[in-house]
Amino acid sequence: MSTIPEQPTDESTLTARWERAFDRIATPFEEFIHNQTSSGLILMAATALALLLANSPFAPIYHHLLHTSIGFQIGGWELEKTLHHWINDGLMALFFFLVGLEIKREILAGELTSLRKAALPIIAAIGGMVVPATIYLLMVLLLGGDATALRGWAVPMATDIAFAVGVLVLLGQRVPMALMMFLVALAIVDDLGAVLIIALFYSDTILIEALLAVALLFALLLLLNLLGIRRPGPYFFLGILLWLAMLKSGVHATLAGVLVAITIPARPKYDPRRFCALVSELMTRFSSSCERDPNPLRNEQQKSLLQALENGIFNIQTPLQQLEHRLHLPVGLVIVPLFALANAGIPIAFDQLDALLLNPTTLSVSGGLLIGKFIGIFGATWLALRLNIAQLPQGVSLNHIAGVGFLGGIGFTMSIFIAELAFSHQPEALLAAKSGILLTSMIAGVTGYLWLRRLPPAQHNRA
Repeated sequence: MSTIPEQPTDESTLTARWERAFDRIATPFEEFIHNQTSSGLILMAATALALLLANSPFAPIYHHLLHTSIGFQIGGWELEKTLHHWINDGLMALFFFLVGLEIKREILAGELTSLRKAALPIIAAIGGMVVPATIYLLMVLLLGGDATALRGWAVPMATDIAFAVGVLVLLGQRVPMALMMFLVALAIVDDLGAVLIIALFYSDTILIEALLAVALLFALLLLLNLLGIRRPGPYFFLGILLWLAMLKSGVHATLAGVLVAITIPARPKYDPRRFCALVSELMTRFSSSCERDPNPLRNEQQKSLLQALENGIFNIQTPLQQLEHRLHLPVGLVIVPLFALANAGIPIAFDQLDALLLNPTTLSVSGGLLIGKFIGIFGATWLALRLNIAQLPQGVSLNHIAGVGFLGGIGFTMSIFIAELAFSHQPEALLAAKSGILLTSMIAGVTGYLWLRRLPPAQHNRA
């Protein structure tokens, strides 16, 4: 009868293992960056696959699948939508929920906690929204675009955080971490602006009764927070009802995700000092129990102590932290790529490519993203510094901000989402807008990378 050999318990070996384990511990910000980078890579693959399917013999199957109706019925109540709508209106609500969690975290404990820290990314983000929209409108008017094209004014206002962060990660140590934090804060403010724009300008006919139901459900969610309810179940149950009410209200249903995120508790159950005392006591008892029997399979006391420690770790974390941590991978690796797969499939007719690229909507989206974002982000930052309203983060120069200005032109996820809302009934305008987004996002990413790549690493160490 074979036995499993016991692992060596030499003290130096165990110490080395623990040191390697602690070397792998990442800060929440580093984990966030890693998740965004992974999401960006998979997003690129999903986009390439969508373009391939839309321009292959499988295109009819691809489009038929997206327009397949899926629904369910409860009594006399029925809800039916196409797969495309379920992805854009349903799954993307979880994307907006995660965006809401990130915004709340940044305001409570991140780069937006104080006006002094938040001033520069907020000003840069506002410039990066106002200028692209203005350039888009001016270009549409100058190029002779119609009233339909004017509806897309908000398309070039958004920056895709996953792609932009992915480009900075490719540069490695050539860019300072402070620049990464500036870009993340800017993109989150940018996302907040996009959420407000969708709510105010891209909603259908408003149904007051449904909005009252939204308000009531939001109040109940806030009550759960005030009562100290920490389990996610009640929030998700009421969140689904809120999503259904939002769906009927005329306001875009995905914004339900942001409303639910606002109500998620951001306070730990345990005071940190109480947690420290608990851990110290548990580890003392655990050490004593190891002397009697080091095998946790036989030592019941060890199992109960480990369970108590696990409960303590759960309670010291806020529900906001836990949900954000759990959702980053499924949203970044599944939901957003599915959105790209469903929305980036643009049929390219090469004999009509000139007409598509010269379309007023295509050119206006490209101008807003590539020129507007750069002028808006860099210009607003330069003006804020000249007026002494804000100051650059340590180690960051205006050359770095210029690089971020180029990367801001990577619109993609949110830009495509707004384009779907703006041109939902104008397929030609939607095709032109998506073409401008995809082409310009690629140009902006490459330009930003090359710009920052040319900066000498020594420059990143300057104050």
